Amino acid sequence: MALDKYGIAKRIAQELQDGMYVNLGIGIPTLVANYIPAGMMIMIQSENGMLGMGPYPDEESLDPDLINAGKETVYYFTGGAFLIVRKVLG
Repeated sequence: MALDKYGIAKRIAQELQDGMYVNLGIGIPTLVANYIPAGMMIMIQSENGMLGMGPYPDEESLDPDLINAGKETVYYFTGGAFLIVRKVLG
């Protein structure tokens, strides 16, 4: 039986190990954060420069300014950072 996108994301999450830093791209990879076991510390970087991205937020933690590269609202873990790349001309 083929896995749907949620099954694929859950399977990918099983490959993660405590303490890893992981870059998740747009699409199915953004779902992986929803399947990381409680207590496991994984630092996720979203393609749009957010380091410390978490799963989709509940209504209580929703902040419309915190989005992943797919423009979906996400949770942000304390200790994360926002990375800005600047091209220097000259």
